[in-house]
Amino acid sequence: QVQLVESGGGLVQAGGSLRLSCAASGRTFSRYGMGWFRQAPGREREFVAAISWSGSNTYYADSVKGRFTITRDNAENTVYLQMNSLKPEDTAVYYCGATTNILATVRAQYAYWGQGTQVTVSS
Repeated sequence: QVQLVESGGGLVQAGGSLRLSCAASGRTFSRYGMGWFRQAPGREREFVAAISWSGSNTYYADSVKGRFTITRDNAENTVYLQMNSLKPEDTAVYYCGATTNILATVRAQYAYWGQGTQVTVSS
């Protein structure tokens, strides 16, 4: 079992930055691939970024590549999403997930989810 709690969301102007955090419970955090997804009103939850168990491999959606960075600190049981050059279309609820796969980009591959944190980017 893994419990996830996101934080760091908020309201920011276009071009600004935010850093999301996802704190995980449990002693086996380093054995889970982690990912960030987002869901805007009326839309499906979509993949944003993923990171492997060790943090050595990452993968990004094309829409955020070059602007967002996913990292993890296994000693602190935390995964981060640094979001720079934010755009209004990045507005969504952001969720972190944990998967037993080394690295996963598909929602169905994630077994555990946090409650989400709202990110709103004003134009």
